[in-house]
Order: sequence, then C-alpha cells, then structure tokens
Amino acid sequence: MARTLDDYAHAYETIHLEREDGILLMELHSGDGPLMWGDLVHRELIHALHDISTDPETHVMIFTGRGDVFLNDIDRSTWGSDPDDKDVRERMFHECKLLLRGFLDIPVPVIGAINGPARLHAELPLLSDIVIAADTTVFQDSAHFYTGGVPGDGVNVLWPMWLGPNRGRHFLLTGQEIYAEEALRLGLVGEVLAPDQLMGRAWEIAREFTRRPRISLRATRLALTLGLRRAINADLDEGLALEFLSRAWVRMPYPYVTRDEARA
Repeated sequence: MARTLDDYAHAYETIHLEREDGILLMELHSGDGPLMWGDLVHRELIHALHDISTDPETHVMIFTGRGDVFLNDIDRSTWGSDPDDKDVRERMFHECKLLLRGFLDIPVPVIGAINGPARLHAELPLLSDIVIAADTTVFQDSAHFYTGGVPGDGVNVLWPMWLGPNRGRHFLLTGQEIYAEEALRLGLVGEVLAPDQLMGRAWEIAREFTRRPRISLRATRLALTLGLRRAINADLDEGLALEFLSRAWVRMPYPYVTRDEARA
C-alpha cells in the first residue's frame, strides 16, 4: 500500500526528505553533517526507497548528500558489538541485494547531485538519470579489493559498464581516484559545477522535467534503466556471494576498513 510523504518524511534518521511541486529532495546525512556509512543508513535506505517508489505524488527526485562530502567515512559503532556474527552477515547479504534494485525501482527520473568526495558507494548517485557533480568531487572504490575483499555490492557490474571493461577493472583493483573533471571527460557525470551552484542547477533541471507529461517521465525512467536492471539482475547476487565468501574466509568484518586505514 502506498504511503504519502506525510507518512514517511520524518521516519528516517539519516535521510532528509522534502517535496516541492512534485520534486522530491532526498538528502543523506549524519546529524547536521555529511553521511557516515553505517548499519542505520543501510537499513533506512531500503525502506525509504520503497516508500518513494510507491508514492504517486513524486514526479522527479533529486538525490544528494549534506555538506561538502557525499560519502567518505564509515561509522563502525553502528554495526553492533560483533559485526562478524553470522546473523549480521546474513542480514547484510539480504539488504545488499535490495539496495541497488530499490534505487532502480524508483519510477521517476532521478537527478544525482554529487556534493563532494564519493569514496564509498559512489555507484548509488551514478545510477541517477542525470548526474551532476561539484568540482570537489572525487570517485573511488576505497573499501573492496584494496583492503582484501572482492569488489561486490554491484560495483563489479557497474564500473566496467561505465568505464569500459579494462578501465573499470583497473579502477576497482587499484583504488584509483577519478576527479570531477576527468569524470566529466569519461562520461561518468554530465556537468561539473562550483559547489555553491550544484543544487540550484539540480532544481533547475528538475523543474524543467516537471513540465513533461507524467507518463513520459515514468516511461522514460523505465526505458533508460532497462540495461542497468538486466545487468544487476544477472550478476549482483553472485558478486555479493563472492564478496561475502572472501570476507568470511579471511575473517574480515563486514564494516570493512578503507584504503587509507589499510595503508596506516
């Protein structure tokens, strides 16, 4: 059953939601600052994406983060006292399967406004239909292969699609950083803007979209995500299984270390 925005707007601690003229703003955060990845946002995102996907009053969505960082850090304290526990791993495996599919189930065009460094789960905003980035943005997969794990979570599927097979594997296997201007040249983002211009541009695009017929918005979103859906449905589960197997084999807790921590 569909819920209205009044039902779920204030249901989440890590997700700010507000809507104006059919445009839904979805902003990830930890308190008053940038999001720190943790167990809570992992769970909340799945439920929030479901709420948004079943709300008929949203015509366009803007997806962004709070402050000057999109996602750069992990808060391990939120994962419980024993993140190596098999029940935690089982739950996380199930949630990971739902996360990317939930994002692709959003039935309206999504504008990803990347507000700064995205070293963790950069694949999420890149699943948007329009991707714009602050000139301070840097992309990296900092928490998989470089720290001893398998690049799962769907990154094994998505980055070789976006960068090409060889460049995509290079990116995942080396912890390479891709800065905003190079990301524009590579086609990862459509526009690079000064940070103080980013959200204004996102709202400008969103308002232009709302001038289109509603059926066109929804049908276009579906048409433009068909290839991504097929790829994720074909290979996400196996990639996740390999990632979780590798972490269990070497007893690596799920709240993985980042590249910088591995270097320390």
